[in-house]
Order: sequence, then structure tokens, then C-alpha cells
Amino acid sequence: MGCQPKSAAKIVAEGADYCLAVKGNQPTLHQGIKTFFLAQLENDFADTSVEEFHSTESTHGRVDQRSDYVCPLPDELPDALRWKDFAAIGMAINNTQRSKGDEIAVRYFILNKEIGGVQSAGAVHGHWVIVVIENSLHWQLDVTFGEDQCRLRKGHRDENFSTLRRTALSLLKQEKTAKCGVKNKRLNAGWDNDYMEKVVFAG
Repeated sequence: MGCQPKSAAKIVAEGADYCLAVKGNQPTLHQGIKTFFLAQLENDFADTSVEEFHSTESTHGRVDQRSDYVCPLPDELPDALRWKDFAAIGMAINNTQRSKGDEIAVRYFILNKEIGGVQSAGAVHGHWVIVVIENSLHWQLDVTFGEDQCRLRKGHRDENFSTLRRTALSLLKQEKTAKCGVKNKRLNAGWDNDYMEKVVFAG
């Protein structure tokens, strides 16, 4: 939800900088950045300048090895013109080693400034907290409202209905009299107008 051209433009207009995670909701941009970094890793970034930062941290029986890379915006990156002050792209690789096996996560970012590897790591890892929260919220919205099955795309319908779903989810969580899950609360509200009133005025 946060990685939208309007969001980037608003952040810049407010005098701030952005480091936005690029995921499947921006497929052309995501694939372009992924293809670029795969090519650069193969030739050790011989064709571009790169800021990089590597770290290792051991906590609670696991080892996290992180590598962060930031490169200037490539000339031929697809879908780049839609983003305000787009200046750099980033890749974060996190290799978590546990007794049950390794887990590798790769994330891609766009930035409006070319920053150093250490700064990049701070921005990316700070963003990771937001990403985890967003993933949890998305899971709840999908379970409760079937958000992933929604095919509304025309105009602002998708954004409008997403706002409505999030508002409804918040109201359902605030209602404490029913001893059941959020999904069942939603069903109860559809069946019982008195309970619907409780949900709407729970706050």
C-alpha cells in the first residue's frame, strides 16, 4: 500500500525522503530492479557504482547475516518515470541461520536519494518493522474480508474499499462483548442489526 507514486510525491512535497519497499503490487518496477541486481551480482557490480554494507548478528540461537546494496537509478529501469525524484534503488539480503535450516529473504527498495550503505541498512531495517506490521494486517484483512480475492481495480475503487475494510477491521477489534474471532464478529454484524450497532459505536 505504501509503495505508490502518490505516496512518494507527497513525502517529497513535505520535505522528507523516502525508502519504499517494492513488492508485487508494482510488478514491472519490481521485476526491473530484481533483473538489474541479479546482473550486477554476477559481474561484481562492474557496470555501476554501489554502496554496500554487510553485518552479522547472533541472537536467540540464530545468526542473521545481512547485505545491503544501493545503486544509482539505472538509465533503462522500466516504470521509473512515475516516481517523484527517484534517484536510487536498493536490495537487502537477509540470511537467517537456525538449527532447522537457513532462510533467505530478499527485498527491493526505491529511494529518492543516493545514500551510503550504512544509512541504507538503517533505513531498510527500520522499514522491516513496518513491513512486518503491514504483512500481519494484510493477513487479517485477507482472512476476515477475502481481500486478495477482490478484483476492484478501476479508478480509486481498490483504495476506497481498502480504507473501508481497514476501518471495519478496527471497529470489529474494538468490540469486546462477543467472545469470538474477528471473522465471526463480522458475520454476526451482518445477521444482527443490534450487534451491528454495538460494533459501529464500540469506540
